[in-house]
Amino acid sequence: MKVPPDPREQQILRSWNVNAQPWARAVRSGSIESRKRVTDRAILEAVLALNPSRVFDVGCGEGWLARALAASGIKTTGIDVVPELIAEAARLGGGEFLVREYRAMAQAVWPLKFDAAVCNFSLLGKESVEELLASMPRCLAASGYLIVQTLHPLAACGDHPYEDGWRAGSWLGFGAEFSAPAPWYFRTLESWHRLVRSSGFEVLECREPTAAGARAPASVIFICKAVIPGAD
Repeated sequence: MKVPPDPREQQILRSWNVNAQPWARAVRSGSIESRKRVTDRAILEAVLALNPSRVFDVGCGEGWLARALAASGIKTTGIDVVPELIAEAARLGGGEFLVREYRAMAQAVWPLKFDAAVCNFSLLGKESVEELLASMPRCLAASGYLIVQTLHPLAACGDHPYEDGWRAGSWLGFGAEFSAPAPWYFRTLESWHRLVRSSGFEVLECREPTAAGARAPASVIFICKAVIPGAD
């Protein structure tokens, strides 16, 4: 019997649809301090270091990464579940942008394979993320790369026990325009590594971008490579 989607997965989708406009404005204006100081540059450097020709931006939002990569001659296809964000990305240009749900990626067929897939703060759920990552090797060229940037578990754990589980969301520090924060699924570092391995990748490098003078990393970046079946 097919298990119905977790209602918290649906809450994530509702929240991002409600907050699409303020999010796009915040990204364009550079008002998100951690992104401006650390994480935007960190993910861009991680992708450029792999020298890809074609990039798959999963959860692309309003498409800022595609535009940044286009400046280096890199072709990007971005997907997002929020139509309003995809419309804004298409308006601003820099790549090809499509409305896609993560769960639909398991059946997706791409005529051209990507050199790298990037998930930049876009892996928020549980089952949807597990299904998405399991489908990623089929989107990539042989031995392609997966780059994931997410909240650093040690910095994001707060007062909760350091164990996997759903957490309440918050727009604290984002401004009064934002509402209905989405829940998100917390994973430990060990759990992230286990999920990546079970999805057909090996972790080549783990980066911890940290702002100057900060006491904790702003994020963690996993740079992974698809495992070729039968390879030593």
